[in-house]
Amino acid sequence: MQKPYLSKSRLISAWQCPKRLHLETHHPEYGEVSAQTESLFATGHQVGAVAQQLYGGDDAVVIEFDFKRMEAQTRRLIDGGARCPIFEGTFRYENVLVRVDVMLPDGDGWRVIEVKASTSVKDHHVIDCAIQDWVLRNSGVNVTSISLAHIDNRFVYAGNGNYDGLLLENDLTDEVRTLEPTVVDLLVKARDAVAGQIPDIAVGKQCNTPYECQFINHCWPTDTDYPVMGLGGNKAKLAEFVALGARDILDVDEARITAGTQRRIHRVTCEGQPEELDGARRELESLPYPRHYLDFETIGPAVPIWAGTRPYASIPIQWSCHIEDESGALRHAEFLDTSGRPPMRELSEALIECLGREGPVLMYTHYERQVIEGLIDLFPDLAEPLQAIVDRLYDLHPVVKENYYHPNMLGSWSIKSVLPCIAPHMRYEDLEGITEGTAASEGFLEAIDPATAPERKAELEEQLQRYCRFDTEAMVEIVKFFTR
Repeated sequence: MQKPYLSKSRLISAWQCPKRLHLETHHPEYGEVSAQTESLFATGHQVGAVAQQLYGGDDAVVIEFDFKRMEAQTRRLIDGGARCPIFEGTFRYENVLVRVDVMLPDGDGWRVIEVKASTSVKDHHVIDCAIQDWVLRNSGVNVTSISLAHIDNRFVYAGNGNYDGLLLENDLTDEVRTLEPTVVDLLVKARDAVAGQIPDIAVGKQCNTPYECQFINHCWPTDTDYPVMGLGGNKAKLAEFVALGARDILDVDEARITAGTQRRIHRVTCEGQPEELDGARRELESLPYPRHYLDFETIGPAVPIWAGTRPYASIPIQWSCHIEDESGALRHAEFLDTSGRPPMRELSEALIECLGREGPVLMYTHYERQVIEGLIDLFPDLAEPLQAIVDRLYDLHPVVKENYYHPNMLGSWSIKSVLPCIAPHMRYEDLEGITEGTAASEGFLEAIDPATAPERKAELEEQLQRYCRFDTEAMVEIVKFFTR
């Protein structure tokens, strides 16, 4: 009987959780791929393209994805004595298929390089390389070494498409070769998961490690008003509650809850009424005017697009600010530049002018502080006025968390969880197009792409402005709620 087909990615799924592989194979419709996961896939493709630029040459060959031909094309190159860089070389052994990011001639063999968009070597990367090495060597390929190349987050882009130094190589040959028995055992586990009944595996920390599983909402109980995951905190502890039969927060035995925040969530949920303490009103009423409500949108590409920036650095590309005077009147200011030029300098100068020198600058979580401190590093000549803004920052998040909880927040004090509880008329999901941060980053990158049509660019600009403005409107509503 033919052994079931397995790709390298399927084996990694089995390594994380055999139940995940079974569901991927037999019930993919149960999965939900998040925007963040899709963004990670896109990032991987971008880094892979740079790797081909760095390791390639005029004679390099890219094996295009064509399931019927890619193995044969690779084999013709290898058997024909090719001595050039090969990208996406495809091999199969015992019906396990791998596509190799980079193969470089090395004496009478091949130096193999797996490319990842992470900034360090992870355990699953080593298993990944071990699977490739096992398939290649059993396919008759002389693998002289196998390395993992990952992003060097210390790299500073010099511009002009020069990415020399973006990737760091780690030779894993010795470590990988010791894992051959692990690979063989993993193959047995994976084949059982594909060919057999669905594995009986309880939910646990593997649901999020090393990747967020697309079947979380299928495996965890979510068809209740207050799912157990809404307690937040340690996933392993939540899994214990589920294993004891709890599906809803109301099912959890209070005596088994040890974490203070979880106990609070459980208590308020059981009471069935939101908890609102008076501390928020006293704190927020004491804030002087004018009050500035500030929110940034940023991008953090793995492959930098502007000179002087680093991989994954949070680069501000947009801000919104609502300014409230003592009468309660509001005015709005914003910055967005989709020309494709680096916007950081102009953004900083416009921010300094908008915020002036008086009044608190309200934010939700400390992210805005990090962004402005990054601007200080970029523009030392603007350090004094930017630092003055940092000194005026006021974080609403801890005030809200200390003084408010609604059962419908399901363990989260994010602005997207709090807002519908205090201002039901404001819903992020009612926004058109861009409704969350990942989409905003991708929307901006699409807007600055020269290939984007003018009509689409205008549409994206409108969505970006509306989304960022909604964040600062949300903060205004939060303060209004607690000081009503």
